[in-house]
Amino acid sequence: MPVNLLDFDQQGLLAYFQEIGEKPFRARQLLRWIHQFGESDFAKMSDLAKSLRAKLSESAVVEPPRLISEQQSCDGTRKWLLDVGVGNGVETVFIPENERGTLCVSTQVGCALECSFCSTGRQGFNRNLTVAEIIGQLWWANKALGCTPRNERVISNVVLMGMGEPLLNYDNTVAAVNLMLDDYAYGLSRRRVTVSTSGIVPAVDRLREECPVALAVSLHASNDALRDQLVPINRKYPLAELMAACRRYIEKAPRDFITFEYVMLDGVNDTPAHARELIELTQDVPCKFNLIPFNPFPQGGYERSSADNIRRFAESLMRAGLVVTTRKTRGDDIDAACGQLAGKVRDKTRRGEHALKEAA
Repeated sequence: MPVNLLDFDQQGLLAYFQEIGEKPFRARQLLRWIHQFGESDFAKMSDLAKSLRAKLSESAVVEPPRLISEQQSCDGTRKWLLDVGVGNGVETVFIPENERGTLCVSTQVGCALECSFCSTGRQGFNRNLTVAEIIGQLWWANKALGCTPRNERVISNVVLMGMGEPLLNYDNTVAAVNLMLDDYAYGLSRRRVTVSTSGIVPAVDRLREECPVALAVSLHASNDALRDQLVPINRKYPLAELMAACRRYIEKAPRDFITFEYVMLDGVNDTPAHARELIELTQDVPCKFNLIPFNPFPQGGYERSSADNIRRFAESLMRAGLVVTTRKTRGDDIDAACGQLAGKVRDKTRRGEHALKEAA
C-alpha cells in the first residue's frame, strides 16, 4: 500500500526519508513541491534526483480527498464537498474579503458533541480525519483558487471551525497545523491559524504547550445550566474550568486575547441578564466576543435573534469594555454559513459516549 505523503508534517517526512535512506534536505525539497507548488506528480519535481523520484513513484503518493461537488454563493463564498471514503464527505469553505481570504477546514467526519443548535452535530459522527484529509483541504483549495508561491495570500487565514471538534482529533489536527505554519509548506503565522474548540480543557492545555496558535472557544452560554443544554461537553468541563484553561492559554498564545464565539438564539441566550452574566464570567480573561447570528437549518428548533436584540446585546458588552464583533453571515444561500455544514456522514457511533470517552 503506497504511503500518502500528505500525512506527514516535516518531522514525519524527515523520519520517512531516513527510513528509505535519503538525506534530510530532500524531505524539505519535497515539502515545497507538495505544498507550495501543489504538485502531486513526482516526475515533475525537477530538482529531486531521478533515483528518488523513481523510488517515490513506487512507494508513495500525494493524494488529497477527491472533489464531489462545488458551490459558489452570490457573495463569493465557495464551498467544496470532498470525498473521504465509504460514503462520507466533508465540507470546506473559502470566504473572500477585501483584506484577507479565510479557509474554514473540517477535522472530523461529523461531530460527536451534539451541540443542539448545530447542523453538523445533528447528523452523527463517523471518524476522525487523517492528516492528509485535513491538510488536503488546504492543498485542494489552493489548487482550486489558482494559488502559487508568488500568489500565496489568496488564502491568508485558516480557521479549524468546520465539521468536527478539532481537539478530539488532537494529534492529526496538530500535525496539519504544523504544516500550515511550516515555512517549507504554507508559511502561515500562528496569529493567522485559529483552532476552535467547544472546551476540551486537557487538550487546550496541551495545545498551549505544544502548538500555541490563535484560540476560539465556542461559548454560546453565560451559565452552566444553559450551556449544559446547548453544548453538552460542558457537563464534563464546566465554565469555571474552561475559563481557567483560557487564562492559562493566554500565557503562550500568539494573540493577547481569546475569541469567544457566541451564537445568538432568540429568547434563549440573548437577554440583558445573559449579557450581564457574560461580563461577570469573562472579567479575568482577556477576550473578544464574536456574536454569530444563528443560521437556521431544517428541524433546528431555534430562531435567530433579531437585529435589534443582537445590537443591544453587543452594546451591553461594549459598555463593559469588551471588544465585540458581529459576524456577517456569508454563504448561507449555499448552506456554507456557521453551523450549517452537513457534508455526508454515515453515523456509526453513539455520539455522546464517544465524545466523553475521547475527552477524558
